[in-house]
Amino acid sequence: MAHIYVAGLRCEYQVNPLGLGVQRPRLSWRLLSSQRNVYQSAYQVRVAAEPALLANPQALLWDSGKVPSGASIHQVYGGPPLTSGARYYWQVRVWDGPGAVSAWSDPAWWEMGLLEPADWQAQWITPAWEEDPEQEQPAPLLRTVFSLDGEVARARLYVTALGLYTCEINGERVGDYLLAPGWTSYHKRLQVQSYDVAAQLRPGENALGAILGEGWYRGRIGALGGQRRAYGDRLGLLLQLVVTYVDGSVAYVVSDESWQATPGPIRAAGIYDGETYDARHAQPGWSSPDFIATEWSPIAILDYPKAQLVAWPGPYVRRKEELTPVSTRTVDDGAMIVDFGENIAGWVRLQVQGTAGTTVTMRHAEVLDRDGRLYTENLRSAKQTDRYTLHGRGMEQYEPSFTFHGFRYVEVQGQPALPSNLKITAVAVYSDLEPAGTFACSDPRINRLQRNIVRSQRGNFIDVPTDCPQRDERLGWTGDAQVFARTACFNMQTAPFFTKWLQDLAADQLPNGAYPIAAPMPKTVVAELSAGTLATLPVQIEFGYGVAGWSDAGVIVPWILYLCYGDTRILEEQYPGMVRWVENMHEKAGADLIWRGWFQFGDWLAINAPSQNDMVATAYFAHSTHLLSKIARVLGRTDDGDRYHAAWLRIRAAFRERFVTADGQMQPESQTAYVLGLAFELLLPEQRAPAAQRLVALIRARNNHLSTGFIGAPQLCQVLADAGYVDVAYDLLFQDTFPSWLYPISMGATTIWERWNSMQPDGAIFHPAMNSFNHYAYGAIGEWLYRNVGGIDLDERDPGYKHVIIRPQVGGGLTWARATLASPYGEISSAWRLEGADLHIDVGIPPNASATVYVPAQAGKGDILEGDRPLRASAGDLEIERVGGTVAIRLGSGNYQFAAPYAPAERLPSPEPDLSYREPRFTIYTSVSGVLADEEARAVLFTHLPAASERLQHVMQRHRIYSLYQLAAFVPELLTPERLAAIDRDLRVL
Repeated sequence: MAHIYVAGLRCEYQVNPLGLGVQRPRLSWRLLSSQRNVYQSAYQVRVAAEPALLANPQALLWDSGKVPSGASIHQVYGGPPLTSGARYYWQVRVWDGPGAVSAWSDPAWWEMGLLEPADWQAQWITPAWEEDPEQEQPAPLLRTVFSLDGEVARARLYVTALGLYTCEINGERVGDYLLAPGWTSYHKRLQVQSYDVAAQLRPGENALGAILGEGWYRGRIGALGGQRRAYGDRLGLLLQLVVTYVDGSVAYVVSDESWQATPGPIRAAGIYDGETYDARHAQPGWSSPDFIATEWSPIAILDYPKAQLVAWPGPYVRRKEELTPVSTRTVDDGAMIVDFGENIAGWVRLQVQGTAGTTVTMRHAEVLDRDGRLYTENLRSAKQTDRYTLHGRGMEQYEPSFTFHGFRYVEVQGQPALPSNLKITAVAVYSDLEPAGTFACSDPRINRLQRNIVRSQRGNFIDVPTDCPQRDERLGWTGDAQVFARTACFNMQTAPFFTKWLQDLAADQLPNGAYPIAAPMPKTVVAELSAGTLATLPVQIEFGYGVAGWSDAGVIVPWILYLCYGDTRILEEQYPGMVRWVENMHEKAGADLIWRGWFQFGDWLAINAPSQNDMVATAYFAHSTHLLSKIARVLGRTDDGDRYHAAWLRIRAAFRERFVTADGQMQPESQTAYVLGLAFELLLPEQRAPAAQRLVALIRARNNHLSTGFIGAPQLCQVLADAGYVDVAYDLLFQDTFPSWLYPISMGATTIWERWNSMQPDGAIFHPAMNSFNHYAYGAIGEWLYRNVGGIDLDERDPGYKHVIIRPQVGGGLTWARATLASPYGEISSAWRLEGADLHIDVGIPPNASATVYVPAQAGKGDILEGDRPLRASAGDLEIERVGGTVAIRLGSGNYQFAAPYAPAERLPSPEPDLSYREPRFTIYTSVSGVLADEEARAVLFTHLPAASERLQHVMQRHRIYSLYQLAAFVPELLTPERLAAIDRDLRVL
């Protein structure tokens, strides 16, 4: 028997998933061994209907036989078709390299959900009373009573809703999932949750209850304040309970005309505005069988299809953390200001005792103003307010059900007075993604930065990767997601989460191939962003779709999932949409292959040096085309791969002709222009070094500060390190004055800010129109921390960390750093420390994976040690190659300790700062608010627009966050190309 064990069995990334909706599920496992250089040479999987049948070859549903393969992830079930509601048990054994076989693993299982619309006996039901869908309504309670005739062996509850729901059986809540059924493109994809409820049932009388909330379906949602009824007017419930008795007979309890309904104590609930709960309207025991529902109303059958029902792929939103106040103080009007010390997404749990009719109001905010009161202007129209009215019978406890807030501070007020017996606890809620990586180093500011990145990821991963959790927006912005996706995969196991989101991105793609700028894409977003409320404004159907850097998420995020998890199915599923998107860009770009889109975000929120939108758009046009060529080849579509590779070569040549001089200088110059040219491989080999030097010169000219926005910042340090300027990358990382990653840390931030200067050094808050204090996009620097400081990277040729690159880059005055990552094959670890004149690097590689470790070593300066022996003496299972000042060591699985004499690498000559270079203060790519705030710039604008129309003034006021170039999409007859060029010329000389 081999010294190897099989563990960590997963089906579709999940451990023992309940309610699976995949007909050909993929199976994965991990190997355990205390020995080095352990790998799998073959495997065998067997599947049966019961655990006891796994050892009986005649009873197996599927036996893969011995499969010669090193693959231990994403192996597709190859047995007969799967049946709705059935559970399947499976186990695996493997053969190691020399051919020794392991023991069979412990059994694992997966269970199918309801796979077809015909599997549903339930009907959609809704309260029968009339409602005004334009106004928030009380959350209805729905119930039914049923009888069970015998002992229950198994019971499954399948539920979904139009809106949000919670369920109860016999007075107890079902499951701990929050905000179910989640947010999807409801008309095309509506998720169903599956629950094991056998323990909550009993022979005889039972009761089932549900509460419905408006949520994203009928509540207010959108980009600029939102609108109600984005998906529908009526809330609905679809529920099916399948009970199997010990004798094998089956009973069904379904949503139908037998149910009753009544308005409940939740008097109003909205994602943006909060929840109002009046405990005097509560009906204790309402979900128990002995409750007398005397004043309840009949329900109505709702005509709504079932064809769009899909299984929830996980992970669910759950309560994940509780925070107690770090300080509490009372202000002049008697309100209590509570500080929880961290900016989170979630709500507070209220425990209170007082007089019936007393209302406790809780307002939530991320920061305080300079007077110490809640700052709420950046919430825009979102109220973020919960209200609880007491019933007055002893100690009461309340948590919201159908809202969430982004906050660190809570203002608590009472009417007529605040009860003295009161306690609040903050509850952080987010999608229950498994932790993946850890990072730490010798500088506590960088560790705080990493914690802030994780905190922002948690707060914005609530079923959808949102931009922010607090203001009247909270959308699944695609640009934010694509720049952050690699960092997200380092921090958490994101594959099921992003897979679900990508399915909604694909569902909302236009037939012409344009992906939306947010997913799911409510129709209200398009209406708000395009029309601006003026009927005379020309509206194009594609507004909100087909934007460079945002819509490219449809190509970039699946590629990142493939790299990080070795997942080719996500590429297969998304491939048709990727092709349509790239072809859409080809059509827009035209014959010269320069994409002059009518609306682009460009390098969103760049500092004083906005990059030309056409340059950003064309760079992404090239990048997505290049990635598509790679994806086609991964999928074996070689003709497509060749065709799109040739297209990429043509686009990058057009990019260079339009935006790059022969010596590698970008025209016009900006840090982001150089970042994209280098990161996306758009420059010729001989142009790369001069371009990198010029990038460094621009950074030095700003006294080691960045000027990049959402598009340029994520890859800035990486392109510097790749070009040999690790020292410059560290200079940027450790910069702590505005604009920088550490400036918010110096201001006490506990999450990543939307803007580099969301708060000024004196505590003043930047313009509230677009100013979130929990926005993960700039947290994309986390990828660089893991890859370069911690030293863990992947090999594109062997994805999913099958082959690992360990290459820490020492610098910045750090004396140690360590990183770990739970890869599909097991935990990878990389840790380095400086001790005296030696650099120590400790490495851990899981079984069935290999690695190349790069150890800085100068020839003639002493031996590299592995353990306590010179490396050359322990090289029996290692491959060693010297590459310049580095020794590359290829090794198999196991734990290794390397030590080498260390001297800092020679710095590349740093170009002198170009003191003659002056980034323009204003261009047509500057935000309108920035132009209007400056007297000289405003004068230039109105010199060229002396008789600004009412429509232009309205558009400028409503869309102050956009640039003049972007506003040309709204008023093309006023902001013509010729007029924009003249305005740009005069703005640049200010």
